[in-house]
Amino acid sequence: MRAEGAKQAARKAIREADRAEAEAWSIRMEGFGGPAQPSPTIGQCLNGGLGWLEVECNRCKNRASLPLDAIRRPRDTPIWKLEAALKCRSCRQGRHAPLVHMIKLTEQREITPYFWVHPDEER
Repeated sequence: MRAEGAKQAARKAIREADRAEAEAWSIRMEGFGGPAQPSPTIGQCLNGGLGWLEVECNRCKNRASLPLDAIRRPRDTPIWKLEAALKCRSCRQGRHAPLVHMIKLTEQREITPYFWVHPDEER
């Protein structure tokens, strides 16, 4: 019985440590713009409850929230390694798509894909 309690306490401690590391990285990125290294892994962010990555295009300044659980990379991949693979879809011209930079990690989507307005409503 004590072993089960110890396992649960250890899991809770790991979850809290993962969240603290992910939040510290997120604050560093949002407040100071970096450095991106060292960063938590995708698995640590998901375990800590921060499952969304907010990014911004370097050219058009368009922002997007990306779900970390949908990214097809191993869970032990550091977040900073994703930056080179992320491209802006909004201002892509042919084969060239500008890079994006990472802003912060969040618990839930903070940026919606678009704001829908009914045609009869005033803007």
